[in-house]
Amino acid sequence: MSIPGPGGQGLQLTPFRGLRYVAERVGSLAAVTSPPYDVVVRPEGLRELETADPYNIVRLILPQAGTPEARHRQAAETLRRWQADGVLAPDPEPALYVYEQRDGPTLQRGLIGALRLSPREEGIVLPHEEVMPHVVEDRADLMRATAAHLEPLLLAYRGNGNGNGTSGNGAAGQGAGGVAQVIERTIQREPLLSTTTEDGVDHHLWRVTNPADLVEVSTDLRQHQALIADGHHRWATYLRLREERREPGPWDFGLVLLVDTARYPLRVRAIHRLLRRLPPDEALPAVRRAFRVRTVDGPLPRALETLAEAARADPGAPNAFLLAGDGSFHLLDRPDPELLARTVPDGRPEAWRTLDATVLHHTLLNHLWNVPDTPEHIGYLHDPAAAVEQAERLGGTAVLMHPVREEVVHELARQGIAMPHKSTSFGPKPATGLVLRSLTLG
Repeated sequence: MSIPGPGGQGLQLTPFRGLRYVAERVGSLAAVTSPPYDVVVRPEGLRELETADPYNIVRLILPQAGTPEARHRQAAETLRRWQADGVLAPDPEPALYVYEQRDGPTLQRGLIGALRLSPREEGIVLPHEEVMPHVVEDRADLMRATAAHLEPLLLAYRGNGNGNGTSGNGAAGQGAGGVAQVIERTIQREPLLSTTTEDGVDHHLWRVTNPADLVEVSTDLRQHQALIADGHHRWATYLRLREERREPGPWDFGLVLLVDTARYPLRVRAIHRLLRRLPPDEALPAVRRAFRVRTVDGPLPRALETLAEAARADPGAPNAFLLAGDGSFHLLDRPDPELLARTVPDGRPEAWRTLDATVLHHTLLNHLWNVPDTPEHIGYLHDPAAAVEQAERLGGTAVLMHPVREEVVHELARQGIAMPHKSTSFGPKPATGLVLRSLTLG
């Protein structure tokens, strides 16, 4: 995604003094990392991270206390204590960071830095999903309390295509310029840190401080715009907190990981819904007149493949969902076109009106099930197995989704059309805890 932009603005990624764990003070770097805050949704997953190491980053991104105010205050106090005790220490000089993830044949590389914030109308950073106000408010309170960006957003952009790019598994070609060339030179050096997390993913981090390299990165990125792949709520939080401050300063920038998807294509996965208070024996009768409903064979991987086949089978009626929670799997497909016409809002592109998430929220949740979109009623889970397990344990219903095609996401973003929140999950996501950005460091 290139952008000519008035004055050649585009993406402006600046170095910062990364705040990082001191390896000698923690059990292991792997033990102090975490998935992004919104992926850690199961209580047992949170407890596992908290017990992995007393300094696990989850104590900052998801502090546990009786009230929101207490949680945020606790995170701020923990961050100050860890810095005072030498558990976290700033790097000696500002830098950009090359970040590499290897997961079997999958390779991803990108640049971590502080990105100049820009509103949607500038067309530099393109959101593609709506956000939930209560989540933005919570993240804003946490950032105010800690004066820190604790985990980078994942932003996707498309480089100029110079050089051979990547093969399907992300293997980089030779001869590329700009950011790609800087990354290729940097990874020839010894990494700043290396660790392998419990999921088997290898993580490597390098610093980029050479002035010529920084100029090369800056010149290249100013030609481009980026899509928010993961972190819409944190981006909205960055913008809110910037608006609160009248003077230019560190709040004008936000911590991001920029990945050139021409070289390292991202994976697109679905985010599933947990309807905590709607049991399957109430959900299913309400939809039988509006959808074709069939019980399909398990186990879960087989049922998900049946869902994928249904989503591909009929381009004219693409919506399909998998319901679980009663020990069985129920496929919903072939929705009533007249019902969709009545319940899905007009005035949006057809690509938006036919999204599974659009139909789910407007037709199923709002019209047929009358389920309010609040945390008490709906949970958002990236792991389908976790969604099914929690539904069965709570007596609720899991709604399993099929991923949106990446080209649909990009096309709607370019048109300025926001998809319903939690419509997509791009990855691989950066591990949280490898590098933080303090807004109080010089």
